[in-house]
Amino acid sequence: MSTSQPHASRPPEDSATPDRLLHARTGTDVSPEDLVLASGKDLTPHNLEWAKRKLAAEGPAALEKLLP
Repeated sequence: MSTSQPHASRPPEDSATPDRLLHARTGTDVSPEDLVLASGKDLTPHNLEWAKRKLAAEGPAALEKLLP
């Protein structure tokens, strides 16, 4: 019989996410691929076209709107 506790290896639920993980921008340009992946979609031609249109309309802020 195992006495391991699965909850023991998990971080506490009330712990804060480190600041370095919260920032979406790295100082580089946002690509359509970045936007598609951040939205949780697959990299398909249709989704890449959607991302290009969204970037043209909203600029790099489009990525910030998708990420926390």
